[in-house]
Amino acid sequence: MYIVNNDFNLDHTLDCGQVFRWQRTGKWWVGVVAGHVVHVLQVEGGLEVQTDISSGRILEYFRLDDDMHRIYETINRDIIMDGLIRQYRGLRLIRQEPWECLVSYMASSCKSIPNIKDSISNLCIQYGEDLGGHYSFPDPGILANTTERLLRQTKLGFRAGNILNVARLVDRGELDLEVPFELEYHEAKQLLMKIKGIGPKIADCVLLFAYDKLEAFPADTHILSVMREHYGTYLAGPKNKIQDAIGEFARSYFGPYAGYAQQYLYYSRISAESPLPVNCGKL
Repeated sequence: MYIVNNDFNLDHTLDCGQVFRWQRTGKWWVGVVAGHVVHVLQVEGGLEVQTDISSGRILEYFRLDDDMHRIYETINRDIIMDGLIRQYRGLRLIRQEPWECLVSYMASSCKSIPNIKDSISNLCIQYGEDLGGHYSFPDPGILANTTERLLRQTKLGFRAGNILNVARLVDRGELDLEVPFELEYHEAKQLLMKIKGIGPKIADCVLLFAYDKLEAFPADTHILSVMREHYGTYLAGPKNKIQDAIGEFARSYFGPYAGYAQQYLYYSRISAESPLPVNCGKL
């Protein structure tokens, strides 16, 4: 199928560290969405997609319905963000499935992106459905009935116990993954942080990438570094509250699409492309 789109860059979107199960094979990207293998190629004016799920689902997944003109207009507050928008224009957030997103980011704690991808791949191979060389993400009920010892064999390490716990909570109906959609951002974040193994950063990632809370602003070491470097004069408060200070500043400064600003700032730190200028000045 062919999907027309504007202001979309497939490479930036899938290479910016927000998802962990897409692989590039030649010019094509290959991943699994909603239990179906998807091949995607960016062509002039749109996307060439090979899959058996609907074009509407692909559009929703890649957030091709987002008003990028409005988003860019809102977050483009200074020369830093202006430069990033020019450099990475077309990078979009991905609308991930809550369960896969939740487990993936719980598995990401204290790990590099290659190691995160490795452990999640192992998890899917061991517990998912074989889709012909690719694997579905395992359902909560499947993981709920394994053991921590077996989960650790997927290279999850200490995270295995927490992931087993959340799988059992979901399987028993004690955690409803639809509830965060109905809550405002701060309430949804507090709900997720009640789960063992989910701190502020992981909660923000899940809310941003799975629950349409575009004001979420995950702050890991890369974001701490870039925010201190470029926006440090705006940040106040004790060092042990710096994550909170960064998030609150970002929401007030970048507005309701602060999460988009975060992903552009984050990509500037992990990308092999040229770094940002040092000083921050308003446009």
